[in-house]
Amino acid sequence: MKKRTGSYPRVRVEDGGRGVVSQAGGVLLVETVRKSGLDQAISAALAPWRRPRAVHDPGKVLLDVALAVALGGDCLADGGMLRAEPSMFGPVASDPTVSRLIDTLAAGGKCALTALRQARAQVREHVWRLAGEAAPDTTGQVVVDLDGVLVIAHSEKQDAAATWKKTFGHHPLMGFVDHGRGGSGEPVAGLLRPGNAGSNTAADHIEAARLALKQLPKKYRRGRRTLIRTDSGGGTHEFVEWLSARGRWLSYSVGMTITDAIHAAVLKVPASAWTPAVEPDGEIRDGAWVAELDGDCLTGWPKGMRLIVRKERPHPGAQLRFTDADGMRLTCFATNTKNVAIAALELRHRQRARAEDRIRAARATGLRNLPLHDAAQNQVWLEIVQIALDLLAWMPMLALAGPARLWEPKRLRLRLFSLAAQLVTTGRRRILRLAEHWPWTKLITDAVARLEALPSPG
Repeated sequence: MKKRTGSYPRVRVEDGGRGVVSQAGGVLLVETVRKSGLDQAISAALAPWRRPRAVHDPGKVLLDVALAVALGGDCLADGGMLRAEPSMFGPVASDPTVSRLIDTLAAGGKCALTALRQARAQVREHVWRLAGEAAPDTTGQVVVDLDGVLVIAHSEKQDAAATWKKTFGHHPLMGFVDHGRGGSGEPVAGLLRPGNAGSNTAADHIEAARLALKQLPKKYRRGRRTLIRTDSGGGTHEFVEWLSARGRWLSYSVGMTITDAIHAAVLKVPASAWTPAVEPDGEIRDGAWVAELDGDCLTGWPKGMRLIVRKERPHPGAQLRFTDADGMRLTCFATNTKNVAIAALELRHRQRARAEDRIRAARATGLRNLPLHDAAQNQVWLEIVQIALDLLAWMPMLALAGPARLWEPKRLRLRLFSLAAQLVTTGRRRILRLAEHWPWTKLITDAVARLEALPSPG
């Protein structure tokens, strides 16, 4: 009878290993930076903030922090994982240098933020051209989702306050471009707000929408080809009027609060006016119907606005609200899209729920906690988080295919980025040899080949 030693083999641990690279899958992000030209764009944007005789380029310093966040870091000091691998990430600045740069950019205020955002917008347009059929504008329309995020603070930070969920922290308003069912999404707006900021503050929604539109290619910054979607937090007169203003002509799909007038109008809708809701595959959605309201409900709202309501049987265990009727859960949204069936419009608005996936990815990529004290510093951190999320969206869009394009950051880190490799130097070339037994090695090598086949930025 053999003596058991446990469920796992016992290994001896020693230091002194050479030629081994950890986080070797991060080469996918590095190659994405190179092919997109993001490093050149950010370096040029931050050139005014480079001190005389500085050793490190501010653009490279900021991009290193973004890469660390994309790989799973959540504070400035996590850049140490890149510093440990100079063969793959190049020279990385020390923690004090990184901290000084954040302070400098925070002092730069709107000028520094504008420079960073303009660089991202320039690179985004280039990446969409590289992506071709995988780009989010292949259908001829770009969908931007606006939604708030609660970020809990565990210490006294500037602008941290009690939130509407009785927590303590901040309430940023984010914007994401929806890549549709075949992809993920990328951030185009990040507005840092105090924790007690309202969910339906029209001025904040207008500012977030402006930031988002500036991130899009110029042809999408106005016109019906750009759709702005929000939950009921955006259902205010001021925001809807701004979206439908003459000369802007944006499409919108905005959630609305069930008021007494809307509730009374729903009760008057005849049974024959209700249309079955549909699923993405075209099948009828069981237990859900939609109808269009008119009359007094539209008084005072912009011309051309349509009000569509959905009633649905609540799922088991759900608690009905005072605004529900006849045992049905009621939801309502407004849109200015014409000549489209209301069932299709309701499905389009319901797909706004994909923004929750983008928020979950953002929380897993540096937005679970704002690590700095001053609001200006945390706004810079929010820009870094958006750069990291850009890379995590652009890399699958350019290099991955099939179900892998839908992988969220946690899965990308576990399956692709965490792979270790052997670094071999031969002649003037450095070769990264990936572990052959790793289940996703072929996926990584194919992705690298697709990135290398892309044209380099001019």
